Amino acid sequence: MNFFNRRKLLKKANYLDLTPVKLAKYEVDEKEQVIIIVSKFRNPFWRNFLLPRRKSPEYRIRLDELGSATWNEINGRKKVGEICSSLSGRLGEKIHPAEERVTRYFTLLYDQRYISFREITNGDPPVAE
Repeated sequence: MNFFNRRKLLKKANYLDLTPVKLAKYEVDEKEQVIIIVSKFRNPFWRNFLLPRRKSPEYRIRLDELGSATWNEINGRKKVGEICSSLSGRLGEKIHPAEERVTRYFTLLYDQRYISFREITNGDPPVAE
């Protein structure tokens, strides 16, 4: 599905009733910060052909405190509204208009295909651990 069709589906939905699902691989460091791991090339041929020998075949995206807390709340069962209320109770003033900030953050993650929404995909995409 191309970018514009994905955006249309997201605009028609009530954001607080959507259930986010992780699609990207990730790891958590010693400071409890999440690092999203994204492959530079999807096709193994291009990865082997274009990537210099000692370079990493993936990007590592380090999330800040709010991004990591939001990412850790995604479990494939909680809706965006529940995540917002949980984060506002835990983080307080750091994430003051929680609904606005979290929905904007989820839109960015969705556009980059790090997450999807269960209701939009009409199925259960695999959850990366």
